[in-house]
Amino acid sequence: MERLGTGIGWRPEIADAVERMPGIDWVEAVAENVCPGHLPESLQRLRARGVTVIPHGVSLGLGGADRPDESRLTALAERAEALGAPLVTEHIAFVRAGGPLTASPLLEAGHLLPVPRTRDALDVLCENVRIAQDALPVPLAVENIAALISWPGEEMTEGQFLYELADRTGVRLLIDVANLHTNHVNRGEDPAKALAELPLEAIAYVHVAGGFERDGVWHDSHAHPVPKPVLDILTDLASRVSPPGVLLERDQNFPEPAVLEGELEAIRGAVERGEKERAIREETAAAMDGEAVAVVGTLAPVTDPARQRLGLAQAALLSALVAGTPVPEGFDRVRLGVQARALAGKRADVVAKVAPELPEILGDAYRPAFLAYAHRHPMTGGYRRDALDFAGQLLLAGRLEEGRVRRELREWWLERSGPVPRSQRPTVRMARAARRVLLHR
Repeated sequence: MERLGTGIGWRPEIADAVERMPGIDWVEAVAENVCPGHLPESLQRLRARGVTVIPHGVSLGLGGADRPDESRLTALAERAEALGAPLVTEHIAFVRAGGPLTASPLLEAGHLLPVPRTRDALDVLCENVRIAQDALPVPLAVENIAALISWPGEEMTEGQFLYELADRTGVRLLIDVANLHTNHVNRGEDPAKALAELPLEAIAYVHVAGGFERDGVWHDSHAHPVPKPVLDILTDLASRVSPPGVLLERDQNFPEPAVLEGELEAIRGAVERGEKERAIREETAAAMDGEAVAVVGTLAPVTDPARQRLGLAQAALLSALVAGTPVPEGFDRVRLGVQARALAGKRADVVAKVAPELPEILGDAYRPAFLAYAHRHPMTGGYRRDALDFAGQLLLAGRLEEGRVRRELREWWLERSGPVPRSQRPTVRMARAARRVLLHR
């Protein structure tokens, strides 16, 4: 595996700071936020300096019951080629459920949700990974996710599940030590046990991130400093194997560059401590730093009944989280409530980011209005569609009195809801306005 070194998640908000940071060997960019034909100038400059850029996908849903969408795979492949990336990464998660496989409405989570650690889910995941591997021009690595909830009736630990996945497919692993900490707090899982069960030679690189605890639940926010327990897990991992790369993730609430640089130094220190422990305990450490596990045999096709069983279970869970349907048997109702509120809150935050005019127009009323909307209207498309649907519902519901807010919201919705952007030419806009007046007489 290529040695990557120390990296940081590239985000537009900190692009200038990342370019100036010392000791940055590589960066990771969210794949869905990069357009192959119009790469951000910052990424182009980093690449010109020899900094590796890796696309990190969040919407493929490899852990879902359906086979990976061809158009999404094509888009991910295009980004890998445009960035000259040595590999691409995605998540062991499902992000949507329902549709033809279950004869139910297709629902989008807008978030990474955990896959049940069962034989059915593993079989489906392995086949989906192989489909993705065949479609991508570079190797694939998949990431363990953080979770607030546990599936009932699981048959394997996280370490066993990941080991079998790597063993059967040869896929590389992106190990997020912050997610191991999250699952320790939320699901009582031992990070050391998970690391002991992992195929460490399959690790492509490592994620490190911060979060916060509230009422006994750890939220993997990517918006807070990296806590000591996460650094301790990183040290434990480095005491077992030399990680090819370690990357700091930060998605919002960005601090001053000096603070980020301090976190990167803390990450380097945690790795160095682990490497010293490994040097003392294991003289054979060099033999552990190798390529990913070779594929053993061939995978038998997954039967449609297995996909359907998984699809029905995932659809029932997602519907309970975003549509208020009954909680499936065996799940913790309180914890599902926490997850449901977290999903609605994330929807509100992301919609405010992709459509910043909405909170500007609505002011303090934006968030409560959106949360009320989210409770009644599950997301069935992307966030931009969600923003349009939210605005449309507000206008149709008649809860906005005539005045500035309603006029501005209606104008915003009209600007974006047509098949093509509305013309900025005054004569065309006046003609359309006149036509609307005539139509409403």
